[in-house]
Amino acid sequence: MTGKSFEALPPELGDSPTARGGIAVPTAGAEELLAAVLADVVRVGQVSVDSHFFDELGADSMVMAQFCARVRKHADLPSVSMKDVYRHPTIRSLATALAASVPAASAQSPGAVPTAPAASPAAASAAPTGTPHYVLCGVLQVLTFLGYSYLVALVAARGYTWISAGSGVFGVYLRAVLFGAASFVGLAVFPVLVKWILIGRWKPRQIRIWSLTYVRFWVVKTLIRSDPLVLFVGSPLYALYLRALGARIGRGVLILSRNVPVCTDLLAVGDGALVRKDAYFNGYRAEAGLIQTGTVTLGKDAVVCEATVLDIDTSLGDASQLGHASSLHSGQAVPDGERWHGSPAQRTDVDYQAVDPVPCGATRRVLHSVLQLLTVLLVYVPLAIGAVGLLLAAAPQLAAALEPGPAALTSWTFYADALAFSVVVFFGVLPLGLLLLVTVPRLLNRTITPGTVYPLYGFHYGVHRAITFMTNRRSLMRLFGDSSCIVHYLRCLGYDLSRIEQTGSNFGTEVKHETPYLSSVGSGTMVADGLSINNADYSSTSFRVSRTAIGPRNFLGNRIAYPSRGRTGDNCLLATKVMVPVDGEVREGVGLLGSPSFEIPRSVQRDSSFDGLKSEEQLRHRLPAKNRHNATTMGWYLLVRWVYFFLVTLLVSAAADLYAPFGAAAIALANVLVFLFTAGYYVLIERAVTACHPTDPLFCSIYDLRFWRRERYWKVPSETYLRIFDGTPFKSVIWRMLGVRIGSRVFDDGCYLTERTMVTIGDGCTLNMGSVVQCHSQEDGTFKSDRSTIGSGSTIGVGAFVHYGVAIGDGAVLAPDSFLMKGEVLPQRARWGGNPARQIRRGDGGEWR
Repeated sequence: MTGKSFEALPPELGDSPTARGGIAVPTAGAEELLAAVLADVVRVGQVSVDSHFFDELGADSMVMAQFCARVRKHADLPSVSMKDVYRHPTIRSLATALAASVPAASAQSPGAVPTAPAASPAAASAAPTGTPHYVLCGVLQVLTFLGYSYLVALVAARGYTWISAGSGVFGVYLRAVLFGAASFVGLAVFPVLVKWILIGRWKPRQIRIWSLTYVRFWVVKTLIRSDPLVLFVGSPLYALYLRALGARIGRGVLILSRNVPVCTDLLAVGDGALVRKDAYFNGYRAEAGLIQTGTVTLGKDAVVCEATVLDIDTSLGDASQLGHASSLHSGQAVPDGERWHGSPAQRTDVDYQAVDPVPCGATRRVLHSVLQLLTVLLVYVPLAIGAVGLLLAAAPQLAAALEPGPAALTSWTFYADALAFSVVVFFGVLPLGLLLLVTVPRLLNRTITPGTVYPLYGFHYGVHRAITFMTNRRSLMRLFGDSSCIVHYLRCLGYDLSRIEQTGSNFGTEVKHETPYLSSVGSGTMVADGLSINNADYSSTSFRVSRTAIGPRNFLGNRIAYPSRGRTGDNCLLATKVMVPVDGEVREGVGLLGSPSFEIPRSVQRDSSFDGLKSEEQLRHRLPAKNRHNATTMGWYLLVRWVYFFLVTLLVSAAADLYAPFGAAAIALANVLVFLFTAGYYVLIERAVTACHPTDPLFCSIYDLRFWRRERYWKVPSETYLRIFDGTPFKSVIWRMLGVRIGSRVFDDGCYLTERTMVTIGDGCTLNMGSVVQCHSQEDGTFKSDRSTIGSGSTIGVGAFVHYGVAIGDGAVLAPDSFLMKGEVLPQRARWGGNPARQIRRGDGGEWR
């Protein structure tokens, strides 16, 4: 729940100081020391203990983070966090609050304790894995990839030859269905068999990263997350898949998150439980060079909301709830019937179950699952096989290459036909795709009534899921985002954007929703990136779509999940990873930070430095210039991807030409070459962009040419290929090629670095899945960026977010789902957690608080 940032001082505090020249003089002790530290940070001779940090002293969060870091170096002062600074924004109120908290420091605050344990003794004392194990791990991963590629190529080649031998259209279609069904079953069952052969049952344990046991872990993790049954998230088929992997999944469970749990035998989900989208419940985490596995337990009718993280050894009791943008740290358990939220979670009275259940029997679930399978096997698979046939028919040289004879690779017509084919397909798909997106979903939407509760697994549920799938196209959002075109694209999808106040950066390149037709954004609002608009509410048996309205003149930071019941109105600043409140009064004219959120200043003096550039007169000159630059960037985006498509077409064509003499080995080689080419191509593209315009620290307006170049850096290169290297030694190689200053034997399980050349990562670091190191922020029309350093042996937890200008000391740990604010400094071997992150201390019982 939201608390006030600025509280009226008690009368006795206002009367106590001695005024000297308009400055309230600090009393001896904590006030005096805090005032001296702050005066040094803001570079003035003396500060009044009653002066407001932001409104009167002109400080911002970066300056106050430096203040907190210096205070922590004083042994005779209690630790200060950014949350303390925002809640008590004067020296006097801060000193009073700190003094009051000292006697209670050793007491457990009910419900709000991050009980995440530190690295176990084994983890803390584990020696780094040697170079031989590191190299052997990489070699085995390469051999695994090569073997799997050859197996897939062999099956695909034999299958296509068999299908092509069919007589007539019906005969070819029938063979395509049979082969597609067999392939689907094989791809679905194979990861399950490998899991049971290599692992058996998962148990709570520790696995040394880069060891032979870790190779088995990586193989299983990679295969089960690439299983085609993952595409059935939100369906009873997905629950069956998890059961086949060893998870204890009850009846009537609905799981909407695409983050597939790995240690499935340690996952227990009770009857009627609900897990909403973007939740992490992996069953493992990486820390201090070890993979640690542990249990995740959800009771009967438990509810886990959007954008949450469940660490290992966590549980929710029967009929309990965990709110959106929240997390359970290791050791936390939500009792039966209780509601918790925040990161780490604490008790609350807010009810996050917004829609009542309705009857949804087993027959409906079975019919829905059967219909899904039939659609895939009778429609999608034959269409995919037919597309390959059309490709061969469209390029005569490819078709001829399948027959013995002279090689087509030496003919210029081979390259001319491939060029023509790539142009027609690539630039023809774009307008057709746009036409499809603005027509078909709009027609489907006419069958759904907002506010009506529908049962799951029926016609309306299928239509809703189809609309969500079709209108969330990441490639188009990236193409149009960070430009004036994005508002027109979103309007075409169905967004209600009121009267547009065009800034050229109204939305970033990552925006998603559940239905665009019930998404409203007020005039003058700007969104940084990673916004997820949650228009649908679910129970385990029903769903309802509702309008989600974001007020005018707002600014939304990164990675925000905005619920349909969000209680924010006009002129709000929603900070990165904030938990948008769904109860209480509508917040207006304030900033919100943290999870659970609390109020902060809407803006500070430093962030208004470029407000003059947003005037109507200035925009008349600067916005067209930005639009021209962004249009050029969009042209480069399309050109880079068309060239890639053309060159991949050549590789595939060459494989077809070599199929006759070399068989499936030629196709397998093509798969490997495409994989290597993709990485090399986009590394070269990114290095070319940064060679022309390096990504250096900036403090400028969004109408500055340097910012436009940074937008080009974010848009033109690609990052999707990086996921293939997660959990391998080659991820560090790729990072180094992209300009990251990275040490040896770094384990990266899926971290995202926004500005690669501005990040320094020490030896032996551990970067978990879903973590982000972002070296910039944008607040309204101001852009700021700085370098960040992650010390050797440190750990970034699952889903954690590290802002710019940060220094993490050697061996430090940032807990899962934490938000480390800009300018923070983590001491060596410290453990921090929460949103915003603060130091977590060891209690008398050995737990971490």
